[in-house]
Formats: sequence, C-alpha cells, structure tokens
Amino acid sequence: MWATFNRFEIEMTKAQAESASHSGDCDADVIILLRLPKIKSQLKKISDEDLHAELKDSGAWTEAELNDRQTNEKRIIWIAAGDIREGRK
Repeated sequence: MWATFNRFEIEMTKAQAESASHSGDCDADVIILLRLPKIKSQLKKISDEDLHAELKDSGAWTEAELNDRQTNEKRIIWIAAGDIREGRK
C-alpha cells in the first residue's frame, strides 16, 4: 500500500503500517520499519530538501526541529503508517 505525499510516495504493507501506527508510543515500531531494506531504499531516494519541506508543510515542527535527517525519517514513516492504516492517500 502507498502513502502519497506532495513530493514522494512511501510503500509498505498494511501489516507494517498497523505495526507503527497505534495508540501509545510508536517509536520502537517505527525504528523496526526503518531497518527494513525496502523502507531504507525508498528513503534513500528522497532528498533532504523534499523530506524537510514535506514535514514543514504539516506545520507540526519548527525549522530547528526539522534539521535532523534521521528524526525526519522517523516522522515521515510514522505519518505514512498512519495514512495507510487509516486509508488516506
């Protein structure tokens, strides 16, 4: 399944999305997804600028908070998982 953003898309299975989008802390589950080769290869194709801009558009983080690539990857995977779990495109 796909999570579609303005600048890129991220693909994961429904089960993967559900594993990283649930009530409570999802950080450990997102980290597990970030280790998967398919997720890693997709993130590698996204420029720092596009990732930053996509997250900035959400308005949830300040400029200073968006300066760390690793944290931004966690954020975008968590958002993608939630979008897929909830059936948003």
